Amino acid sequence: MRKNLVGSTVGVLGVVTLGIAMLPLRSHISVSTAALVFVIPVVFGAAIGGFFAGIFSVAAGFLVYDYAYIPPYRTLNVGTTQNWTALAVYVLVMVIVARVVASLDASRNEALRGGEAAQRLSDLSELLVGDRPVNDLLETIVSAVHEVFEIPSVSLLVLEEGHLKVAADAGEPLTEFELRQLSPESGLPISVGTASESPDAIRTIALSASGRAVGILALRGLHSSKTDRAVLNTFANDAALALERAQLREQALRTQLLEEVDRFRQGLMGAVSHDLRTPLATIKVASSTLSNRSEFLSKEQAGELYNLIEVESDRLTRLVSNLLDITRIEAGVFTVHRTPTKLVELIREAVSAMEPTLSGHRVEMIVPPSLPMVNVDPLLIGQVLVNLLDNANRHSPPLGIITVEAQCRGDRIVIVVTDQGPGIAPSQREAMFERFARLDKGGRAGLGLTIARTFVEAHGEDIWYEEGPRMGARFVFSLPQVVTEQVDGG
Repeated sequence: MRKNLVGSTVGVLGVVTLGIAMLPLRSHISVSTAALVFVIPVVFGAAIGGFFAGIFSVAAGFLVYDYAYIPPYRTLNVGTTQNWTALAVYVLVMVIVARVVASLDASRNEALRGGEAAQRLSDLSELLVGDRPVNDLLETIVSAVHEVFEIPSVSLLVLEEGHLKVAADAGEPLTEFELRQLSPESGLPISVGTASESPDAIRTIALSASGRAVGILALRGLHSSKTDRAVLNTFANDAALALERAQLREQALRTQLLEEVDRFRQGLMGAVSHDLRTPLATIKVASSTLSNRSEFLSKEQAGELYNLIEVESDRLTRLVSNLLDITRIEAGVFTVHRTPTKLVELIREAVSAMEPTLSGHRVEMIVPPSLPMVNVDPLLIGQVLVNLLDNANRHSPPLGIITVEAQCRGDRIVIVVTDQGPGIAPSQREAMFERFARLDKGGRAGLGLTIARTFVEAHGEDIWYEEGPRMGARFVFSLPQVVTEQVDGG
């Protein structure tokens, strides 16, 4: 409406201005020349305000042309047939010109709006690209509709447990009455789509993909143009596809997580049942024998059974400790508290902790006194040594020798734990550090090696398996040295 008024005003004022400006030259110009001059304001009026503004400009031009430039002057009397013909031709031509100019201007504006709409749709679609969480995507959709289309109230509802729930909104929130109105059980009428005669009415656009609804856009204050509404509908379709993709991705991640949890549970149960079975069975047999046949046992035999119960109880204690360590690792709550530590004390404490369960195996410690101290968490590295000693103890032959040696290799301090057992096949040396890995030579790798690797890597160091000079397993891990400045500063 405002555009038509502006165009009409420009056209009428242009006709009057040109009519006044040409009056001094009226005696020198012909009737047809004056008619051609009055084409100019009609074109401007039609270009600015459209066809109806052009008609107002034509009417003004008709009056000024007849009043000032067709004899007799200063009257609306046309006079001769020739003058009637000139006026008729002027009106006809000007109406056609107004129509053509208005059509061209409308086509140009439509093309501009189409280009802007395409650019806007492209910009909006870019917001939906990428792997984004569902909640983040919901907020992006409502914010884009609210800001780009200047809609006062935008809400995105999803179906949860049979009820529509607002998952994200922007601008003015929906009232309780409007939420009840949107509910399928309300029985209240609600407008669907973007075409609306009342901008304040609630409009809904279904976000559907693959034949199923993934959400509903609820809009209040929709007053966009026809082109904007078309862009909004297209964006809603793109948003539905993006939302479905995000939902499917999160569903796949949840499925993967459940599968991982199930795999972890099965592996944990397998490892625990394997490691529990032997000590529990031993404790059960020993305690039953002491309980039921104590009068037939000598003092030495009873002492052996009591010692066996103590040894297997220590083994169970280490298993529980490993399980607690796994829990800390999974929760991400274990921390490294470094302190300068002497290697010989670290190794001696680990051997002392394992001594009751060594079952006749002898441990040789080789620690050169010239080796510097290491900057480690003694509790974590002590657990690493205990786990490696326990692994060597379980796989060494009777009366076998376990060697714990500290060495300096270049700028690194390494600890080597060697047993005289069957060793590990080359194809399995990486897998044995994986949680619950099953080895061909019976049993599982258990939790001990996994925890050992985790604690060593927490210090920024490495643990690995290497070939030894003789048969047996040989585990090596590195530790950080304490530099002189650290010792002096401490």
